[in-house]
Amino acid sequence: MKRSIVLVWLNVILVVGTVFMNILANALPLNGQNTGEISDRFRVLFVPAGYVFSIWGLIYIGLLAYAIYQALPAQRSNPRLARVDPLFVVASVANVAWLFFWHYNLFLLTLVAMLTLLASLIGIYLALGIGRGPTSTGERWAVRVPFSIYLGWVSVATIANVTDVLDFVGWSGWGLEAAAWAALMLAVGVVLAGLVAFTRRDAAYVLVFVWAYIGIALKQSATQLVSLVAWAGVAVLALLAVTAVAGGRREGQLPAVR
Repeated sequence: MKRSIVLVWLNVILVVGTVFMNILANALPLNGQNTGEISDRFRVLFVPAGYVFSIWGLIYIGLLAYAIYQALPAQRSNPRLARVDPLFVVASVANVAWLFFWHYNLFLLTLVAMLTLLASLIGIYLALGIGRGPTSTGERWAVRVPFSIYLGWVSVATIANVTDVLDFVGWSGWGLEAAAWAALMLAVGVVLAGLVAFTRRDAAYVLVFVWAYIGIALKQSATQLVSLVAWAGVAVLALLAVTAVAGGRREGQLPAVR
């Protein structure tokens, strides 16, 4: 199956444009406010320390690696990348749309954009067959790992976005305190990461949750319940990541350490 040369180069443009817009959103910043300042307005506890958001730098590097790899002549007939092409267009548009909605306080629309981004990344993940057998070293590090990290972070961000929107609309939480809801959301994240660890042996995806949960534990240290659940989640997630690596080696997805 020959990939469209138009989509190949559109992917390159979309990666550069997405990275540029994400940087510009906070450098300008858009609408006179940066992403973190807006986040701090919400009275929610599913929020990590500021340094955690530096993971976007790793995501940008991964996306740039993907843009270069998928444009190589040898990848013009790669059937997996052909399936990814239209989904990546949707993901990139949703990513940039979320930035504009967030910075211009259109919070209900941010959830639409975030869910669209999440759905498209899940589609990409499945199209690539991550965790479903071995692949070349190049595709592993330039395609599979970057999208595992990207999906992992957007999975965490979706949970956070939902909690922010619920706070924005004044949801009462059915009488539960904010700390209890945050602990529940942390548990949901662990279950989600556990499903990926056991079904896909994807350590990269799980390690994103470890990174985020450490940040939440530190940020919310004054709220004992949230901090304790977050640290417990870190311990469970770290074990899941080790299990995923071991399982991946047994199934030939990862090279053995020599």
